[in-house]
Amino acid sequence: QVQLVESGGGLVQAGGSLRLSCIASGRTFSTYAMGWFRQAPGKEREFVGAISRSGGTTDYADSVKGRCTISRDNAKNTIYLQMNSLKPEDTAVYYCAARVLISSYRAYVHRDEYNYWGQGTQVTVSS
Repeated sequence: QVQLVESGGGLVQAGGSLRLSCIASGRTFSTYAMGWFRQAPGKEREFVGAISRSGGTTDYADSVKGRCTISRDNAKNTIYLQMNSLKPEDTAVYYCAARVLISSYRAYVHRDEYNYWGQGTQVTVSS
């Protein structure tokens, strides 16, 4: 069982920045592909960004490309999502996800490709 705990959410004005963190349990974090998703009220959970097990490959949703950067520190079992130039439409609960014990070095962009999910952290962007 893998536990994921997100942090770093909050209230920020449009144009501001936030850095989300997600720490994972387990001794084999370097074999986890990781991702960030978000869900706004009344909407489906959508892909934000993903990073491969080594950190060498990343992928982003078009809506955040150029504004967000995903990174990881395998020594700390942690991934990050740096979000800049935030917009009111970025308001959502942000979830961290893990696909564990993989051999591939690709990034995964679909919800059903992930095995474990965190509880989420709220991001609210005011106009």
